[in-house]
Amino acid sequence: MIQPASDAGMLRAMSARRFQAIADDVVLGEGATVHEFVNLYGCTIGAHTRVGAFVEIQRGATIGAACKISTHTFICSGVHIGDRAFVGHGVTFVNDKHPRACNPDGTPMGPEDWTMVETWLEDEVSIGSGATILCGVRIGKGATVGAGAVVTRDVPPGATVVGNPARVVRRP
Repeated sequence: MIQPASDAGMLRAMSARRFQAIADDVVLGEGATVHEFVNLYGCTIGAHTRVGAFVEIQRGATIGAACKISTHTFICSGVHIGDRAFVGHGVTFVNDKHPRACNPDGTPMGPEDWTMVETWLEDEVSIGSGATILCGVRIGKGATVGAGAVVTRDVPPGATVVGNPARVVRRP
């Protein structure tokens, strides 16, 4: 039996909420949209920002207003994204310059055994699908990172970078 549009819309909304893991400490701005199959905890997401399916945003990450975070993206602690930014599908951010599973003595590493390094994306940045953004970089206002690029150093405002490691191919 086909349900009336209003009932179908309500069922869709109820179904989407069942597949979201949004912790109580998440701050969602007015009009923010979060799709199903997400994991959000301890982060701040600005007004009218859209977060696609299969996205994880960790504690301490901040996303500005009117951004689009596409599906299958991982935004770790220490990542700060300005307003009106576009983050393509499958983008990965890194927050540790020396990742290891264990300490030299073989014990598992805990929170006290590594240093988180922050990353900053200024307003109106566009990150292409499949890009990897290493920690400790600043991507300047209006810059574009090409699909699949690996950003290892700062990107000047308005520049376009591509490749591995990413290199500037266009300046404003």
